[in-house]
Amino acid sequence: MTKCAWITGSSSGIGRALAKRLVDDGYRVAVSARNAELLAALAAEHPGRIVAFPLDVTDGEAVRRVADAVTTAMGPIDLAVFAAGSYTRDYADDFSVERMRQMFDLNVMGTANCLEAVMPGMIARKAGHIAVVASVTAYVGLPGAASYGATKAALNSLCEALHPELASHGVTLSVVNPGFVATPLTEKNDFPMPFLVSAEEAADIIARGLASDTFEIIFPWKMALAIRLLHALPHKLRFALTRKMLRS
Repeated sequence: MTKCAWITGSSSGIGRALAKRLVDDGYRVAVSARNAELLAALAAEHPGRIVAFPLDVTDGEAVRRVADAVTTAMGPIDLAVFAAGSYTRDYADDFSVERMRQMFDLNVMGTANCLEAVMPGMIARKAGHIAVVASVTAYVGLPGAASYGATKAALNSLCEALHPELASHGVTLSVVNPGFVATPLTEKNDFPMPFLVSAEEAADIIARGLASDTFEIIFPWKMALAIRLLHALPHKLRFALTRKMLRS
């Protein structure tokens, strides 16, 4: 039987590339995002293999309706990839609680809405795989990414907490921590992005990681090594390095 995948945040970037990669791997893919036109165009490229379900993940009731609609139309969700999220740089001299709240509503609470919608069914079936897309910024607080990094750290902690219990129910949970990926979100960055990879490269790495049932999928390896080394440094040394990232 053909497996069903549901990907949020799939109108562009990593989510869109992963949807196409999973089709190549034999999945039927339900794609969700707020931009219905981009979803429809993606579905039109793969008629019968990709089906569009427009959705704002910050609306919990809508998330539950769409999860039910996907199951009704395509069968039980074997793989759920929650990639919906946003990124806005912020700094101490223009810090905004409202901007931070909006980022948490989408990146964290939107993901929580999706988890609430799929976990009961997977637990009942004792089968399924969930992947949450976070970021390497979860490891270290970086200048300009105070709110964004905080949301991704929250997602990593959430996944680490849920993983043992879900595993006891036969459900696999993975967290995806990408470095810099060429997407519409990173196009607005006005600083060098080391070890930048394409969305297609990212999708290939994620698909291979999901197939191996590993908990953390972190890439590219050079960025993973650099961020882990930075995280391991004493605060004094770490701050000496991150201070060099301050805008002039």
